[in-house]
Amino acid sequence: MSSQRFKQCDLWGVPFDGESSLGYPGSRYAPERVRNAARWINMRIQDGKVYCLETDDFFEVGENLLVDRGDVAVSNDTLATFAATEAAVRESLGNGRMPIVIGGDDSLLYPVAKGVHDALPGKIAIVHFDAHLDLMDSSEAQGRYSQSSGMRRALELDRIDARQCIQVCERHFNFPASGRFKHDNDLVHLSAREVLKLGPAATVERILARTQGADHIFLSFDIDAIDPAYAPGAGAHEPGGISSAEALEMVEMLAPHCVAMAITEVNPTTDVGDMTSTLAAYLAFSFAVYGSQRR
Repeated sequence: MSSQRFKQCDLWGVPFDGESSLGYPGSRYAPERVRNAARWINMRIQDGKVYCLETDDFFEVGENLLVDRGDVAVSNDTLATFAATEAAVRESLGNGRMPIVIGGDDSLLYPVAKGVHDALPGKIAIVHFDAHLDLMDSSEAQGRYSQSSGMRRALELDRIDARQCIQVCERHFNFPASGRFKHDNDLVHLSAREVLKLGPAATVERILARTQGADHIFLSFDIDAIDPAYAPGAGAHEPGGISSAEALEMVEMLAPHCVAMAITEVNPTTDVGDMTSTLAAYLAFSFAVYGSQRR
């Protein structure tokens, strides 16, 4: 699994929602809101330690656990924005740090995956939390690189095998062509209904069993995996999702096994009192804290 050297994180913003062709645009405003929430959470580190109330533990995290690297250069040119995102991910991994990318829309799944793929040798597995499959090949309305195609494009990379990837919390209805692609390529998903029945621990056990044999895991987290009751600031509202507590617990358990994370589709324009941006900040900070505990 993941190399032991990755124990601290870089936070990158990608204020880009140019591929939000479905749902609500506005995720370009998320990086600023999420980093504002993350700053005051990060202030709780004292002398390189942070105290966790859930476990009553004092975690050694160092003074540079989560360094804000600012926003990557974005433009109306989707592929140029993707290239800048890929470069940021490669830079962090090349420096022995785990990138946490705050989008932006979920088209960014692909360039973050590509950045991990190009920076690290070996097989890359993707754990994809999302309400949707994101497996569209192309369409006249959305093209090939929209928020509906991120996972499809990522699975075309040489060392990413669908048989070592898993999608989590998808629910309700999707395109038949995407369902056929999933079955034809032995890609599996755990629906939100299954996750709610299994609980966080058993779900993570299933995820890690699926990714067994991969050298590195990339965790992609579309905020709409969480029920809109807990995350109203999202690009799409799909009822029947997981709670914020369940999301945080699963991220904590997965973090020691992962080398990168993307949090996408946080939308301040549909949010209520910044509760979704704050949740995203806690997801990022929890990933950093628990990722730092890898052995």
